[in-house]
Amino acid sequence: MTGTAFVIGASGQIGRQAVRALAEDGWEVTAASRGGGSDPDWPQGVRTARVDRADTGALAAALGDGADVLLDCVAYDGAHADQLVSLADRIGSAVVISSAAVYQDEKGRNFDTQEEPDGFPQYPVPLPETCGTVTPGPATYGTRKAELEQALLAAGDRLPSTLLRAGAIHGRFSPLPRELYFVKRVVDGREVKVLSYGGETRFHPVHAANIAELVRLAARRPGSRVLNAGDPVAFSAARIAAAVDEVMGHTGRTVLVDGPPPAPTVGESPWSVPYPMVLDMSAAERELGYRAVTSYEEALPATVEWLVDTLRGADWREAFPLVARISDQGDWFDYPAEDAWLAATGH
Repeated sequence: MTGTAFVIGASGQIGRQAVRALAEDGWEVTAASRGGGSDPDWPQGVRTARVDRADTGALAAALGDGADVLLDCVAYDGAHADQLVSLADRIGSAVVISSAAVYQDEKGRNFDTQEEPDGFPQYPVPLPETCGTVTPGPATYGTRKAELEQALLAAGDRLPSTLLRAGAIHGRFSPLPRELYFVKRVVDGREVKVLSYGGETRFHPVHAANIAELVRLAARRPGSRVLNAGDPVAFSAARIAAAVDEVMGHTGRTVLVDGPPPAPTVGESPWSVPYPMVLDMSAAERELGYRAVTSYEEALPATVEWLVDTLRGADWREAFPLVARISDQGDWFDYPAEDAWLAATGH
């Protein structure tokens, strides 16, 4: 059975895919976003609503008599959880996007400790949902997501919620397209790239369409649970770099460095972590019957095409402001530093 679905954050990377998946599955979908816009890929019949989720009154008004399922793509902390629970009388069940950033290893190391000496987490491979998580609180992205999860799970009797712990989200419309690290190098005519840790690091990707498939399945099977969200395979940084080169018809050279980045901003790709994060997807398969609808390599050409089109005639910092803010702390495209290191080491 399907019914009514309400999607918060419908104009974002995940929301666009989820609205389409739910509508094609027979749900009567209201797509809510701050801009209230539509998407040409959505089936006819999708309703749109202009809503700032920070305004609880406006959100309640847009919900009207309620929805059988609510998808929240932009919930980040306990306050957002409390907001959803306050509307539980008009929501049948919820699906909420969380993050793999909530995990910590047996020594308490997590995403937030990576800048400390020996602070890189060493997770089990594959990483199950039963692994420990960070202490909930307002301090960081990961702790805020943990706070969100804790509050919603505690209210499971009032609002059954499926929380999806997403890996490295990829695909069109991403505010943080990690593939940009390689695509821009090709566009700029760079013939060489440097990868630390031998290019073997793995940070489990998940395409937005695969998250949307998990949303679709969870909407049909309400419950109070946490599930990982990942692609079928977690490729290495070197494999991803090679796949981007292949899509772009590029034959550049890759320099692999054993161990950490050899110099600041050299070899420090968005996948540069010494230990793998590979999500265990068996719970989603078991509980929801999940099967991925696409793979990393199948989805990559569309992502690359979108990135190239976006970069054409544009300042990359304006096109991808989130990447620019991150790069200000460790420039993804510090070519002079790369060239200096390559010359000094004879590569």
